[in-house]
Amino acid sequence: MLMALTREVSAAFQACELTHLERVPIDLDRARAQHAAYEWALVEAGCTVRRLDSSADMPDAVFVEDIAVVLNEGAVICRPGAESRRAETPGILDALTRHGRPVQHIKAPGTLDGGDVLVVGRQVFVGSSARTNRTGIDQLAGILEPVGYAVHAVPVRGCLHLKSAVTAVAPDTLLINREWVPADAFAGLSLLDIDPLEPYGANALAVADVVIYPGGFPRTRERLEHRGLRVRPVDVDELQKAEGGVTCGSLLFGL
Repeated sequence: MLMALTREVSAAFQACELTHLERVPIDLDRARAQHAAYEWALVEAGCTVRRLDSSADMPDAVFVEDIAVVLNEGAVICRPGAESRRAETPGILDALTRHGRPVQHIKAPGTLDGGDVLVVGRQVFVGSSARTNRTGIDQLAGILEPVGYAVHAVPVRGCLHLKSAVTAVAPDTLLINREWVPADAFAGLSLLDIDPLEPYGANALAVADVVIYPGGFPRTRERLEHRGLRVRPVDVDELQKAEGGVTCGSLLFGL
């Protein structure tokens, strides 16, 4: 059974952290409706969804993936690069502990956002970004390498997180925007390029045999389908105004 932890869209969502986008009005009701539809897509893909509460002091809490990295061996609680997001940690820690996950922590002065962590088999690619520093990457390597993972630091430019630029759409296939990450960092893996007219189109969420994918990138969706992948489109344009995507809206792990 696959569990998906999600978190409700905060009433303060309009006050979200922004790094690369201009602030524009967000329709809160529409954002919540899109998030609910995203959760239903997770259910259709075979997940059991557990939605956690949010609060007005957690405007970015819907992007739950940034707070933890969850693997079969346990979980790593991140130390988000944006200080405003650290209030989100206790709720995620409690939820993971309730599900029996052994937990380790990234500690100051390290910073790590889960959106910068891409796991492909036993390889872990970690974005060196505005939110994740070298100390955080080294701490993660110190936790994961003893249990058999290889950790690779990857420079990120022009976008918020590594998974804004590259995500896994199949066990050995990555969807990538080469303008934002160096393709040679992923040697040995098959790379599928986004359509150049859709620079934000590299964020996709593979769950079982389906790829949950933003409905606003039809050209890249065609490339995914041409590769033989089954795509489940979801509308997330209100969430994207807060620099969100389809990976960051859930924490997935087996029970």
